Parts: sequence; structure tokens; C-alpha cells
Amino acid sequence: MTKTSVRGASLVAAIAAAMGLLAAPAGAAPFPALTWPFEAGQQVYSAGIHSDNGSTGVKNAIDFSPADGTVRASEAGTVHLQHCSGGDWVTVDHAGGLRTGYYHLEGIRVADGEQVAAGTVLGSTGNALPCGGSSTGAHVHFTLWTLPDAAAGDWDGIAFARISTTIAAALGEPVDGKTLGGWRFTAGAGQYSGTATHLADNTVVQLPGRFRASF
Repeated sequence: MTKTSVRGASLVAAIAAAMGLLAAPAGAAPFPALTWPFEAGQQVYSAGIHSDNGSTGVKNAIDFSPADGTVRASEAGTVHLQHCSGGDWVTVDHAGGLRTGYYHLEGIRVADGEQVAAGTVLGSTGNALPCGGSSTGAHVHFTLWTLPDAAAGDWDGIAFARISTTIAAALGEPVDGKTLGGWRFTAGAGQYSGTATHLADNTVVQLPGRFRASF
């Protein structure tokens, strides 16, 4: 069996296992409050909460276009560069099995296996499509997953079409109810919608929308 088929078999097995997890284990740690995937305090545009492919499935993604165009790690962790024929894209693995994804980045400034702190510069917003997909206007496609084990996270050479469907269905972590940089995000009924609520003063921003991403 080739390396590719072994990796594929491991991934399929991991996804199948993940799909069988109907509820979090008793005593599971609460989902962490993440920092922004960019520097706080600046104007940012968000196209809203949506599924990874923007069409169907779990809404585990949200697009951000920060004014300075610089994308940063939203939590400390280990970088994994996912390689495709069109180049690389960035994922970061965090404590507790959480993985954050940063698609469309240009000028990637981290290396595979690098340990990063929250706020470490990963690259710049862009329209890169290393594994396929689509993009309109420079941004970061910020995505959440929960991995059952390390084997589920080797996505080298896997097309975005599969990442955003099969893998998202099994491992995608909904953005709804999550907190980023002191703002709680709530998904809307449709794709590319929702709200962002500033927990410090209960200011509510409708998405898509532009706002100052303060803490």
C-alpha cells in the first residue's frame, strides 16, 4: 500500500470515528475563548458565518478582512502547512484537539511544525487557492475543526472540495456561540450572515458588516 493510500485510509477511519461522536465526552474541557486571527483594535470587515464551502453543511467558517491585511494565530499551537499542487495553506493545532485554519493566505511566514504563540504573524490576507476553491477580495477564510487524533489532521494533497464537505461534515466545529477577541458570534439562518456581539458593552454588529475589533 502506498503512503498516500495509508494516509487516506487513516483519514477515512478518523472521520468515521468522529462522525460517531454524538456528544462530547463527560468532563470535556469547554471551548476556549480565542483571540482574533489579526491584531485587535483595527477596522475589520466580515462576510459572515458560513459553511466551509459556503453552500451546505456545518457553519464552521467565517471570513475576515482586517485593515492591515495581516493574519495572526488565534491561539498558541503547532503549525501544520497543508501542501497542494498550488502551494501551501496554514492550519494550527491547539490544546484539546482544536484546529484553526487560515485559507487564502499569501506570503506565508511560518514553517511546518513551528510552535507559535497567540498573535504570531502567519501571513497576509489574499486570494490564494492552493487546493482549489474560490475567493473574491483579499481575506482570510478562518475555520474551526475538532480533531479526534493526530491521524485526522494530515491533509496534504487533499482538495479543498473534500476539506469543505467530507472533512467538514465529520470534524467541523460550528462558529455559532464561539468567542473571538471578546466578541461572541451567532450564526444566521442563511449562509454568510449572523451577528457579532461585543461582550464588554453588548454592541451588536450585523454580518456581513464592518466594525472595530476591540477587546
